[in-house]
Parts: sequence; C-alpha cells; structure tokens
Amino acid sequence: MKKTIVFATLLASGSLLAKANQDQSQQSPKEKPGTVIVQGCVSRSSGDFTLMQPDPPNTYVLRPSGKVKLDPYLGQQVEVTGSETPSLGTSSNRGRPAAPVTIVVDSIKTIATRCRS
Repeated sequence: MKKTIVFATLLASGSLLAKANQDQSQQSPKEKPGTVIVQGCVSRSSGDFTLMQPDPPNTYVLRPSGKVKLDPYLGQQVEVTGSETPSLGTSSNRGRPAAPVTIVVDSIKTIATRCRS
C-alpha cells in the first residue's frame, strides 16, 4: 500500500514538472526572442513614421506589420512592440551617421495623447 502511494505521488509530481517545463517553453509574443518594446513619440520624417525616444535619445523608423495603422498615433506618446531589422547604415560609412534602426511594429498602444515637450 505504501509503495502504491509513493508511486502515485512520484507519478503526479513528475507529470506536474513536465507540464511546468512545457509552459515555460511556450513564450508569449512579447517574450519571443528578438522582440523589442520601445516608448516614445510618433512623428513623420521624409514620409516615414518615426519614433523619437527621449531618454536615452534615439530615433527609430517604424514599419507597420499586418493590419497595424500608424496614422492615428501621430503626435502621441506610445509603446511599440515589434522586431528590429538591420539598419542600412554601417560604421564603414566614414563621416556619415548610421541610419536609424527600423522596427517592424507588431502592436502599438497610446501612453499619452500628446508628446512631452
């Protein structure tokens, strides 16, 4: 009888451990490798949507993916979730600044309806 109880306990705990490991391997979209989350102000520059991040100062070019629309977010403080794509600028462009990093936007949400000055 004791052996049966011990065996059942071990079997149940092993099953729970396997389930926990399976849950950890299934990552949510925000946690998948290569995903970035950036906050800043949406604007337009040379026809491109950009995200200006104040601290640390940085500028990203935004490219919508799927059904994401960026127009409604112009002038707003937002949080963007997406993936970075390689920049066309490299350090071999002597004397010229590197091109901003491009983020392919998977989702965007408003933090404030107006950008901070």
